[in-house]
Amino acid sequence: AHMCRDVQFGWLIRNLHANGASFFFICIYLHIGRGIYYGSYLNKETWNIGVILLLTLMATAFVGYVLPWGQMSFWGATVITNLFSAIPYIGQTLVEWAWGGFSVDNPTLTRFFALHFLLPFVIAGLTLVHLTFLHETGSNNPLGIPSDCDKIPFHPYYTKDILGFALMFTLLASLALFSPNMLGDPENFTPANPLVTPPHIKPEWYFLFAYAILRSIPNKLGGVLALAASILVLFLLPLLHTSKLRSMTFRPLSQILFWTLVANVLVLT
Repeated sequence: AHMCRDVQFGWLIRNLHANGASFFFICIYLHIGRGIYYGSYLNKETWNIGVILLLTLMATAFVGYVLPWGQMSFWGATVITNLFSAIPYIGQTLVEWAWGGFSVDNPTLTRFFALHFLLPFVIAGLTLVHLTFLHETGSNNPLGIPSDCDKIPFHPYYTKDILGFALMFTLLASLALFSPNMLGDPENFTPANPLVTPPHIKPEWYFLFAYAILRSIPNKLGGVLALAASILVLFLLPLLHTSKLRSMTFRPLSQILFWTLVANVLVLT
């Protein structure tokens, strides 16, 4: 409330930040899809660091979603942190350590705020490592073959990216100015109340595919394992690749499987 009402243009900064997370994940998912389609996962070090980056981004987005301390924030934190209790022997201890007590309360909020501040520095460091390995191998291309003879200098051609940046920023600014709550949940405008459970507890749209997998399995441990596997399977992609061709450009069967995966994620979302 202080940020939106008392700080000059605080409402705009908050709206850009909240909706920026959605735009960020749109770009991330497109980036991952491109990497899978063009076989970028064969650069194992770059790919594995990218998957670790994705996990860190998801953790940052989750703890950030808890900070408004509305009904959906509170109950989302309760449901997701409780998933760790499915881990044998140490599960309950992990949950209570994350909570800072025996339930989601003010200490949990303080911890999540600290994590939301610190994790971006970890992301920045991992991004530098990701780019370092990328410069060792070079970027991929649609044909999936070495193209040293066709390479162009970074300067001044990077200016062409300004168009894409301007387009995305225009969309983000339009959303933040004209419809800032379109991607949010109305339930989150109600202050957190541990005595009233919302009828439908669900995460932000960019986590819905994983949450749908979790909910589809009645067994708690099975659901948690399926949820983890849906993301960690990205680590296995380099091992599953058996074709002599790197890219899917000339592999129609792989293209069918790829677009089936995309459709599956969209349906789950």
